[in-house]
Amino acid sequence: MLPPWSSQVLQIPLCDRWQIYHRLQELMIPCSCHADGSLRVQVNSWLTAILVRSTVMQFLGSRQELIDWLERCWYCNHH
Repeated sequence: MLPPWSSQVLQIPLCDRWQIYHRLQELMIPCSCHADGSLRVQVNSWLTAILVRSTVMQFLGSRQELIDWLERCWYCNHH
């Protein structure tokens, strides 16, 4: 379980970092890019954690991973 208001450090490839950063900003999730190349994200709820995971997967996930995630969401929503 993530502690409340924890700061998570994500190691994201440079070519995707700014797109992910901007998408998280659009979702109003506090985050920042640092000189060491890391992307730091403020995670304060399970919803935020899910949104961060979904955003990262959108850019870095393989087609099959995205299909599997969508199918799991669909299954959970209908059972």
